[in-house]
Amino acid sequence: MRNLILSLFVSVLPVFNAFSQLQKAFDKTYLSSIKTELQKERPENRNINLVFHGHSGPAGFGNNHEVHTLEAYPNQVLKKLKAIYPLAVINIIVTAIGGENAISGAARFESEVLTHKPDVVVIDYTGNDTGAGLEKSKKAWEKMIEMALKNNVKVILVTPGVDQRIDINSPDNPYQQHALQVRALATKYNVGIADPFTIFQKLVKQPGFVTSYMASINHFNEKGHEIYATEIFEWLKK
Repeated sequence: MRNLILSLFVSVLPVFNAFSQLQKAFDKTYLSSIKTELQKERPENRNINLVFHGHSGPAGFGNNHEVHTLEAYPNQVLKKLKAIYPLAVINIIVTAIGGENAISGAARFESEVLTHKPDVVVIDYTGNDTGAGLEKSKKAWEKMIEMALKNNVKVILVTPGVDQRIDINSPDNPYQQHALQVRALATKYNVGIADPFTIFQKLVKQPGFVTSYMASINHFNEKGHEIYATEIFEWLKK
């Protein structure tokens, strides 16, 4: 009996460890030091730099190549933060490029992201990584995460949004695969994750989703961006 119990324990240990790591990835104390800084009053406070690195999503692209910067989720995050941290000086820096994937993003990460000396970097590339594939995009994401952590920068990873040409609730769809990969990376590196994909998988089933949340076939309107902003804000709110 003792050997049987020991055997069962050993068999479930990997599952327990994976669950433990997942809990760390979702630990809202991850950004406690940043939240402490956000509450300081002048002259004890300092500028807090939040860099949003990615593709057309964080850049604010909508329909017909219009760029709605103020409606995009980086600035919605700023608005939410200023509502609860009135003493803070918060710089929102967007280094996103429309059409770019993680491979290109990783190539300019040091020169165009780390030069801003971010306190937190938000990485959002899954929408364009399907062309590059899982293996190549994983290496690019790992490169960015490792560079950030090496420079003591906190990281929040972002799962995919919606592309109307893809059934995001199909088990084999590429967005689902990349979402799983991003979640695994958050667990592996013990960094933050914003998971709008899980929310969108439910919302797309509702009538009128496209007109309510989408600005184009794969870009969001202000209401759609709010899903992202709320997910990211969860990590920074008091």
